[in-house]
Amino acid sequence: MTNQTTLPRACLLVAEAAKHAGLDVEIRLMDASTRTAEEAAAACGCEVGQIVKSLVFQGKESGKPILLLVSGANRVKENAVARAIGEKIVRPDADFVRDKTGFAIGGIPPLGHSQPLETWFDKALLQYAVVFAAAGTPNAIFAVDPEKLLAASGGKAIAVHD
Repeated sequence: MTNQTTLPRACLLVAEAAKHAGLDVEIRLMDASTRTAEEAAAACGCEVGQIVKSLVFQGKESGKPILLLVSGANRVKENAVARAIGEKIVRPDADFVRDKTGFAIGGIPPLGHSQPLETWFDKALLQYAVVFAAAGTPNAIFAVDPEKLLAASGGKAIAVHD
C-alpha cells in the first residue's frame, strides 16, 4: 500500500479529484508499467476488459476535447461514436491532449483534468464489479466500481463500437 503523501503530484491531483467527486479510492503505484491496457491488466491481475482506457479525441467541427472512457478489450469505432455523440471525432496530437487534460498520454485519468471535458463512457465497462483506471502516471492505477466512476465522471454511457 502506497502512502498517499508519497505519490507523484499528478497522482495527488487525481486523488483529490476523486475525493471531490465522492469516490473513495486508493491510488497504487505499480512496479510494472500500466501504460497499455494489456500491461495494466497483467499488473492488476484482471481481465483486459476491466481496464479503463482514457482516450482523448477532438470534435471535428467544434474542436473541443472529448474524453472516451473505454474498456481495454474494445477498440473505438469512430463512426459509431460519432453517431452516438452527434459529431465526428478525430485523434489530436499529444500536445493537445496534455494541454486539455494536464496529463501525458499513458497516464490520463478519467477525472481530475485541467479543464472540464465532455465525457462518454463505454457501456461494456458496466458488466464488471470493479474496473481499474489510470491515476495520472504510466504506472499508477486505482480500482473503482464502474457505476460510481460513470457518475463521478459526469459521462454518458454509449457503445463505442458497432
